[in-house]
Amino acid sequence: MTGDKSRLAAAGLRISVLGLVILVLGILAHRFGVADFRLALLGLAGGAGLGLLGALVSAIALVIGIVSSRRGVRTAIAGLVIGLLVAAPVGQAMIAGSKVPAIHDVTTDLDNPPAFDAVVAKRGDTSNPLDRAEPADLAELQAQAYPDLTTLEIDMQPGKVYEAALETAREMGWEIVASNPEAGMIEATATTRVMNFKDDVAIRVTERGEGAAVDMRSVSRVGISDMGANANRIRTYLHTLKVKLDAAE
Repeated sequence: MTGDKSRLAAAGLRISVLGLVILVLGILAHRFGVADFRLALLGLAGGAGLGLLGALVSAIALVIGIVSSRRGVRTAIAGLVIGLLVAAPVGQAMIAGSKVPAIHDVTTDLDNPPAFDAVVAKRGDTSNPLDRAEPADLAELQAQAYPDLTTLEIDMQPGKVYEAALETAREMGWEIVASNPEAGMIEATATTRVMNFKDDVAIRVTERGEGAAVDMRSVSRVGISDMGANANRIRTYLHTLKVKLDAAE
């Protein structure tokens, strides 16, 4: 692979590497507070787009190199791998996000969602509101997308359930903002690993019959759609809590 063919492989690699650089810069800029989430997401999308382009160019160069049995195959493979590594995670997130409604406030109790108090001061003026007023059909959208998110009912004394709920929240790595055993309330903040986005969580343990009921709410501070993150957080937490309580019986 000489001349134009060799240059094609080199171009694919350069485009893929550029995509990787832009992706990393977008992540770091948000984590260190240099850019707001919109600019950071734009960097992720741009980096992923370049990664995909680099992968395509590299794939073409690779085919040409294999057919002609000339130089540039390794360069093409490197460009293809880097491009796919850059584009795949963002692409997967976008595909997953397209399958869920554009909401960012999810709860197990649509009629009476757990309320936030102590965490409000930490959210700041630019965060999403907590009034669940938008979209107007929020409850309906959630019910259609996440019918499995319901109140967890446990045949156990509420005080013991609350202790397990608080312990589970700590085990999830969340920052416990407030805990009120008398009211059965827990408020916490979850921070995403890559982008450092902060989502707030409210957990409510109440007496129900001879046992207890656990409700949970998870709300993103920024963004219109959470791409299913809040629903997944609630599922994971309630499953972990149930396993812990079942083991304690």
